[in-house]
Amino acid sequence: MKSIPIPLPTSPLKGEGFCSSTLLENIDSPVDLRKLPTEALPQLAEELRTVLVDSVSKTGGHLSSNLGTVELTIALHYVFNTPEDRLVWDVGHQTYVHKLLTGRRDGMSRLRMKGGISGFPRRDESPFDTFGVGHSSTSISAALGMAVAARNQGADRRIVAVIGDGAMSAGQAFEALNNAGVEDANLLVILNDNDMSISPPVGALNKYLARLLSGRTFNAARRVGEKMLSVAPPLLELAKRSEEHVKGMFVPSTLFEEFGFNYIGPINGHDLDSLIPTLQNLRQLTGPQFLHVITRKGQGYKLAEADPVLYHGVSTFDAANGVKSKVGKLTFTDVFGDWLCDMAAADDRLIGITPAMKEGSGMVRFAQTFPERFHDVGIAEQHALTFAAGLACEGAKPVVAIYSTFLQRAFDQLVHDIALQDLPVMLAIDRGGLVGADGATHQGAFDLSFLTAIPNMVVMAPADENECRQMLTTAFRHDGPTAVRYPRGSGTGITPSAELESLPLGKGVLRRQGSKVAILVFGTLLKAALEAAERIDATVVNMRFIKPLDRELLATLAQSHSLLVSIEENAVIGGAGSEVARCLEELGLYTPLVRLGLPDQFIDQGDQAQCLAELGLDADGIIKRIGEFYEQHT
Repeated sequence: MKSIPIPLPTSPLKGEGFCSSTLLENIDSPVDLRKLPTEALPQLAEELRTVLVDSVSKTGGHLSSNLGTVELTIALHYVFNTPEDRLVWDVGHQTYVHKLLTGRRDGMSRLRMKGGISGFPRRDESPFDTFGVGHSSTSISAALGMAVAARNQGADRRIVAVIGDGAMSAGQAFEALNNAGVEDANLLVILNDNDMSISPPVGALNKYLARLLSGRTFNAARRVGEKMLSVAPPLLELAKRSEEHVKGMFVPSTLFEEFGFNYIGPINGHDLDSLIPTLQNLRQLTGPQFLHVITRKGQGYKLAEADPVLYHGVSTFDAANGVKSKVGKLTFTDVFGDWLCDMAAADDRLIGITPAMKEGSGMVRFAQTFPERFHDVGIAEQHALTFAAGLACEGAKPVVAIYSTFLQRAFDQLVHDIALQDLPVMLAIDRGGLVGADGATHQGAFDLSFLTAIPNMVVMAPADENECRQMLTTAFRHDGPTAVRYPRGSGTGITPSAELESLPLGKGVLRRQGSKVAILVFGTLLKAALEAAERIDATVVNMRFIKPLDRELLATLAQSHSLLVSIEENAVIGGAGSEVARCLEELGLYTPLVRLGLPDQFIDQGDQAQCLAELGLDADGIIKRIGEFYEQHT
């Protein structure tokens, strides 16, 4: 099939020019893909990369990881009968090609936008999205469940889990591997290893070995040998050890075979001539199979190849010239990163910990300046918190930088290992509240609810950048477990003080004196509250602390106002407003309280400001809710 190449202007894409999208335009489902001859697939890969770069440059999104999985995605849909065969992606931010090949090509123009397609797999979006994800290391567990269900149902379907080398570092992945080895279900796990470049062993000999070891002849011979030698256990054990040593000459590790998997690889994840026959062989095998493929993030787009971290998650950019640095307001993440370095210089007990989010959490400069005090523990949130607890037991002052939704994964460790022992572990919680385009899987909607319920915790939410720095200092100097929770993005533009100043524990501050209505603000919605208060002459208090709550100030406000309004960017159920209601009851004060926050639903993707307005958490929404209260009670 012939196509006409079209060049990209000053294109940083590899080659002299990419082919026009004549192949891709005719693919509305994997059924269409499987009609192509294998020799046409490299051209399709080029077309997909062109579309990826063009699309993501206009919408923003994850680019490096998607460029790295082009050939692997093609091969999977080419070989397996999806969606009857189940394809389970880990994290899912590398599934843009999957979406392009499964009928969502036109939807890419609204990727990650309100009302548009998700940047992750979603079961309600397509039957090809077999499992909804956004967090890592769930694929093997979910795929194993599907494989066991297929076995129990007598269904002849194949189940494939695709997991990255980063996600494989999490404990859940190994728990699933351990279980899969004894379940003996028909499960294929593909390790997409993009942490190292394609090395010399990934060549002709290794490709031949992968095809040989995945073939039915080799595996049939091995089963016959095992049956014959089973009458003589010492000989069987000798044969198995000999096989391991022979394969160990060519493969990186026999670790996965110890879990009960038949290990194949590593093979070049960009070589369709190797991928397709290997997958075809593996599709015929039974029992747990493990395929190790080596890919390169950013493959085919030179700028992303050179800096895959920069192009991991991008906003809109010029495809020909690449991402350009933008000078904007200081973000809360920046405030934390600067504070961390300053406090580390002042106190050598500080230890910085991150579960694989060094860049996202603002720890790059700290890691460079204090490498011996920086610990990236991988995607292992549970370990991160217990590791911090162990450090605290020995006199260190650990600071764990973690996203709100990732902290959810370590709730038991926070309760059992830190709070129960009242250890001075500080949590710097980024992405509290709404996060925008990443949607429901990443909205920090629940942290205030579960943090406040834990004894010994001190929980703070800053209203601006300077207050964030002060709270970080307050938390670090407190002799017990603390949490400072701040949002994604920038604040009001206030320049933080260079000093390391603490705040009085559990004390709020009056920001505007009004009459009748008192608005109690927890976090960065203070600006909206002040705007609303100016229009209705309300009192505004920046509460600062969710726990301990300023009970003295609360009592004063309740006795001097006819209505209290709490506002937070957290689930209204169990959040800061609920803590206000509890304290009012304990104080024997029954001033009416209107609680504003996130409703009892998962909030979908969309612009942060737009979502807040729709949820009634802007100035107009605050005034409207107050008006509705008086209409109902007068």
